[in-house]
Amino acid sequence: MNASVRLSVVIPAYNEEERLGPTLGRILDYLSGCGYPFEIIVVDDGSTDGTAAVARRVSETHRSVRLVLNETNRGKGYSVRRGVEEARGEYILFSDADLSTPIEELRRLFPPLLEEGCDIAIGSRAARGSDVRVHQPWYRELMGKIFNKIVRLVAVRGLKDTQCGFKLFRGAVARELFAAQRVEGFSFDVETLYLARKAGRRIAEVPVTWYNSPRSRVSIVGDPARMFLDVLRIRLDDLRGRYRPGAPRRRERS
Repeated sequence: MNASVRLSVVIPAYNEEERLGPTLGRILDYLSGCGYPFEIIVVDDGSTDGTAAVARRVSETHRSVRLVLNETNRGKGYSVRRGVEEARGEYILFSDADLSTPIEELRRLFPPLLEEGCDIAIGSRAARGSDVRVHQPWYRELMGKIFNKIVRLVAVRGLKDTQCGFKLFRGAVARELFAAQRVEGFSFDVETLYLARKAGRRIAEVPVTWYNSPRSRVSIVGDPARMFLDVLRIRLDDLRGRYRPGAPRRRERS
């Protein structure tokens, strides 16, 4: 880790040519006014459009922006892990490329880590005080509520929203957790938080402002079933000792 980097922002991106430029501009504007050194790591997950070209173009004028390329489409979890491996920051934030949670909400995530001794602060659309400005279609909201109930029953108790794509980690904690990661798809959030609880890490659930993006990458057809199976697989993998140090990492996509 480079101690001079206070914050690393990891952005997994798949076919985000249209949205990535404005997203990077907004993050750069905000962080440039915060007064501490930062870096932004864009992980292009095998995009078939100009996502990588957009990131390269921005990096040419902003040295704080770096591009990491996956040769093929590996999944959101895999991409976030690659970003974490590349990150040099004392703290690591991962944010969705659509900025459904505005970067300005970062101000809400730092206090639990800086003042309350927490290791992870997760943005939440369900915590008291959250502000969902633009809702998802009713069937997606219903799917999300059912999934979160299953997560609370099977894997991570006490958290109302594990899937909001806006999470801040102490850098050392993120590196520890993602080194054990096995799930490469959308359910990686659940696995990461499950492993954090297993390791005794303190997690704060923080209400945030959130806007639904109409171009969600989660398919209503196949992804929910894969995500439900992943939650069960996480518990089974733990029972089978597959999260022990030195255990081989089987790559799971969802």
